[in-house]
Amino acid sequence: MTDANETRGSAGDAIALIIAMGFPSLMSWLEFRVLPAMGGGEHNPALQSAFALGKAIQFALPLMYVNRAVWRGRPPVWPGTFQRVGLGPGIVFGLVVAAGTLGLYFLWLKDTPVFESVGERVHGWLKQFNLANPTGYLLMAAFISVPHSFLEEYYWRWFVFGWLRKFVPLPWALALSALAFMSHHVIVLSVYLEGYFWEAAVPFSLCVAGGGVVWAWLYHRTGSLLGPWLSHLIVDVSLMLLGYDLLRHYW
Repeated sequence: MTDANETRGSAGDAIALIIAMGFPSLMSWLEFRVLPAMGGGEHNPALQSAFALGKAIQFALPLMYVNRAVWRGRPPVWPGTFQRVGLGPGIVFGLVVAAGTLGLYFLWLKDTPVFESVGERVHGWLKQFNLANPTGYLLMAAFISVPHSFLEEYYWRWFVFGWLRKFVPLPWALALSALAFMSHHVIVLSVYLEGYFWEAAVPFSLCVAGGGVVWAWLYHRTGSLLGPWLSHLIVDVSLMLLGYDLLRHYW
């Protein structure tokens, strides 16, 4: 693995970082604000195509940029390592966050007005992908929890955070990468928690940023994506369980 701190960033690196930090928010705006309104609440091929193409571009961009000189004979660069160092702290953090998430929901927020229409909104979004049934939801949940959580760690921790260290001190790299990671979650949560932007969407988004700081710090300390990935996976599983409970009245 090539350490992002070995060289200083170039102008091209800065442009690639700016694009990488902003692109997921642009796609979230299209996928949750613009395209669903064009689908009439049912099967929406435009949304499906945008979602697939957006993910392909997002997760291909870092490797394509980092390996742009391979054609000159340079060896390819691959994201991070998968050593077990840092695995314990990552799993513990994931379990603590998962327990807090499910506890907060089931013991307090489940029957409050904040979550009154969330299940309906999630169900409406799933209908546009033909996934508004238990099997479809479980398939989507498996995708989000396992491969997607890894791809986000590779994208946000290895590339965005790792390359930000070329330009700014570590505390700034931690903060900026976490805020960028948070930004597209703000858009998604503002849709699902409509009417509760400051009361719920923003606080929950700040929790996402906190997770981004911890996972970036863990990656910085260990150089391994395994701990952050498994930690992220555990948190996503808890969110998928929460989502299943919200949707069980719609099956």
